[in-house]
Amino acid sequence: MFRNYLLVSIRNYFRNKSFSIINTLGLSIGVSAALVIFLIVQFEFSYDKFEKDPERIFRVVMEINDKGNLNHSAAIPAPLAEAAQRELTGIDKVVPRFQFQGDGTVKVSLETADPKRPMVFKHQPEVIFTNTDYFSVVPFKWLAGSPTTAMQEPFSVVLTESRANLYFPGISPQNVIGRIVTYGDTLKATVHGVVADLDEKTFFTSLEFISMPTIMQSGLKNNFLMDTWDDWMAYSQAFIKIAASGSRTKTEGDLNALLAKYLPKKNPDFKIAFRLQPLKEIHFNYESFGQRTANKKVLYGLLAIAGFLLFLGCINFINLTTAQAVRRSKEIGIRKTMGGSRFQLITQFLGETFIITATATLVSIALTPLLLDVFNDFTPPGLKFSLSEQPYTILFLLGITFFVSLLAGIYPALFLSSYKPVLVLKNQGFGGQGRHVWVRRTLTLSQFVIAQFFVIATLGVSKQIHFTLNKDLGFKKEAIINFEIPRAKGSGNEDRGRILMQKIAAIPEIQMASSGFLPPAAEGPAYTNVKFNDGKEDVKADVQIRWGDTNYLKLYHIGLIAGREPLMGDTMKEYLVNETYARLMGFQNPADAIGKQLNINGKLKPIVGVMKDFHEQSLHLAIDPLIYSNVATRNSIMHVALRPQAGSPSSWQQAIQKLEVAYKNVYPDSDFSYSFLDESIARLYTLEQNTVKLLSWATGLTILISCLGLLGLVIYTTNTRTKEIGIRKVLGATVFQIVTNLSRGFLRPVVVAFLIAAPLGWWALNSWLDDFAFRTPMSWWLFALSGVSMLIVTVLTLSVQTVRSAMANPVSSLRSE
Repeated sequence: MFRNYLLVSIRNYFRNKSFSIINTLGLSIGVSAALVIFLIVQFEFSYDKFEKDPERIFRVVMEINDKGNLNHSAAIPAPLAEAAQRELTGIDKVVPRFQFQGDGTVKVSLETADPKRPMVFKHQPEVIFTNTDYFSVVPFKWLAGSPTTAMQEPFSVVLTESRANLYFPGISPQNVIGRIVTYGDTLKATVHGVVADLDEKTFFTSLEFISMPTIMQSGLKNNFLMDTWDDWMAYSQAFIKIAASGSRTKTEGDLNALLAKYLPKKNPDFKIAFRLQPLKEIHFNYESFGQRTANKKVLYGLLAIAGFLLFLGCINFINLTTAQAVRRSKEIGIRKTMGGSRFQLITQFLGETFIITATATLVSIALTPLLLDVFNDFTPPGLKFSLSEQPYTILFLLGITFFVSLLAGIYPALFLSSYKPVLVLKNQGFGGQGRHVWVRRTLTLSQFVIAQFFVIATLGVSKQIHFTLNKDLGFKKEAIINFEIPRAKGSGNEDRGRILMQKIAAIPEIQMASSGFLPPAAEGPAYTNVKFNDGKEDVKADVQIRWGDTNYLKLYHIGLIAGREPLMGDTMKEYLVNETYARLMGFQNPADAIGKQLNINGKLKPIVGVMKDFHEQSLHLAIDPLIYSNVATRNSIMHVALRPQAGSPSSWQQAIQKLEVAYKNVYPDSDFSYSFLDESIARLYTLEQNTVKLLSWATGLTILISCLGLLGLVIYTTNTRTKEIGIRKVLGATVFQIVTNLSRGFLRPVVVAFLIAAPLGWWALNSWLDDFAFRTPMSWWLFALSGVSMLIVTVLTLSVQTVRSAMANPVSSLRSE
């Protein structure tokens, strides 16, 4: 019996080649997308599953409530870990995690046979300070040394196997013990252990571990603010493993009691609290220095797209199968007359669906490597596709094959097996056909609603991205390069900064240069403590700060609306405020702020001018109050404006090459790394740009599947109406009239779908745009363009078959009459 089912299924597959191909293509697109998305989602949600008792491991994060605005940060005060370990109960392990300041990297030096030529790694990442408990929470395999003693002494370091092989090639882990590694210029640490590299997806990616006592016994104690509770930076984090008898709620309360003890509340509008973030959430929230995080919204969006594409492929199958029901009615009638049961027929039709779905799955497996490249922006590093190494992927493919076969095949199977043999053998039709036509039209309408929704969403998000990238931000952003110079350590280094500025000024391709702090717009805020007393009370606000030399404002075309620029000096003596801050102070006329005093870190400084507002962060955020001062020192970032390239397309490249030569002449031990300001600003909207790409692919695939289904229905309709078309032509109907008559029934669902999708799209776009303080208007043409574009695509799809049918010779179709 099974052999018979199989033969009939294969015979039907090849007998209806066009419909089989359309069904296979539609399902393969859906299964391919589902497979790729499964790989991505499974990869992202598999982080940190290997630790022992992961449900008891938490990262301490700070919850900052600033006048009702809630923010979280993985950075904590440096002394918290030691205080928690010393004073709290109900905790098994406390693991501090400190990185080197700056970009988290450090220069590493190793002695060689030639003392004058050590092996040097200028920017070595993944080096942290921690304690013995780190290796209890994260289960490393020890190759040399003891986990109980390796981190107890100051100036001790544990290396992973990969770092040990890099630093001491050809030496066994046991012989690496006792070797010396120099961090920075003076910090020497002795290797006390070597551990195997983790072959797991984890937040804990560090490769070198320096003992915590090293900080306390070296000059790093002050650099890391080990005694400071009212300041915190990204380099300081802590993890806690709660005791089996403890609780998250109690530990959070104990941590906040510590905070109240060491950092009493000073500002009622600015509240701080400690929260415990579960280990399983670390990969998704509160990005920390140097660690990649995933976005759950994007992952859920990918899952939704996979579901939609599978659903659309199933709709195609249902529509085409039920539409062809008449062709198989006699077959079904004969089977039933010969004793075939309804269960046997259902099994037969589900088997046919399974063959098509299995074929689509095989096509999907072949397409997956290509699609992984297409979805590269959403593909996490390290993701791979290998059936031999990923047995769970095989299980997923088997599951989705059976699920789609059931979803796509159950309704056609029930529908076809319900025919009454007496009626179909007498060519009297069968009951319930009107109801099934209604189901088919509803499913077709659903396809076009989804397609219209994606088109509207894609156009709306693209419009907002265009708005963000082209809006006047209040300063010049084109043709400006930024790069950092080594932090000043004494007057000698400041002299080198001046020498570099002189060399830059001599480069003819450069229009202007300035040294200072951050550019006007940056990825992260830079706040400072500022108060203003209006005669009654202190006006408190989160105030951003910028500074630079006298060229800074000119280079960025930031104008003043009142007053003058601050005088240049070695310290900040005078300030400009922006319009937002002037209004916050209570001045409707910005010029009235001139002459008033700002309390900056306890010192009064005068306001000498008011500058125009500019966007100092992304357009997600409102413009903050901001102050600016001219200062000759503390400048660690160079701002370089290039001359226009008109008539000399290579002038920017020449300028950058000359910049690098000048930089290496002044700082021979440092690497030259630059970025264009407009590209840095564009990176503020990476998530949104990826969203556009995601929606574009989803829209394209949705339209493709919908059009495949539409094409199949048109082919079926024109084939069943061949004689009608011939009669119309004989009676004088034109090609245009016939095409119009054939297309009318298919265009109506597109129009209805637009009427349904338009309000849904409007609601979704408005909800998404709520994340932007500055947003593009919801223009009427966006919806009109969506509707018109879908009509055009539908007409083109219809014309592939309708025009050919309308132009066919009527003699061929009427000859049999």
